[in-house]
Amino acid sequence: VQLQASGGGVVQAGGSLTLSCKASGRTFGTTGVGWFRQAPGKEREFVGFITWSGYTTFQDSVQGRFTISRDKVRGMVTLQMNSLKPEDSAVYYCAATRAPGSGVTTTGAYDFWGQGTLVTVSS
Repeated sequence: VQLQASGGGVVQAGGSLTLSCKASGRTFGTTGVGWFRQAPGKEREFVGFITWSGYTTFQDSVQGRFTISRDKVRGMVTLQMNSLKPEDSAVYYCAATRAPGSGVTTTGAYDFWGQGTLVTVSS
């Protein structure tokens, strides 16, 4: 499975940005796609997750501001980020998992990773 993230950029605080993750290859063997982010000097942290059937879960700090959707046919997962804050600035990564169990919030649950896309939120 190959993942290609795109859509990062610079946005002012309070603005919105949409990130996309294109999955290709043997995606039928995966359960869903998660989004993580990593700010300079910090560990990679969980942002949100969506199963191919549409179930979603989010980190508390983005709940209500971020949404995730998926297009199973196209193998596309979209992270819509609204009401962005400077602390949302980070490199964002998408990742796919074959069998996350109960650990969708941990990086170890994911089998495939895309390259990151940089999001910068200016104050």
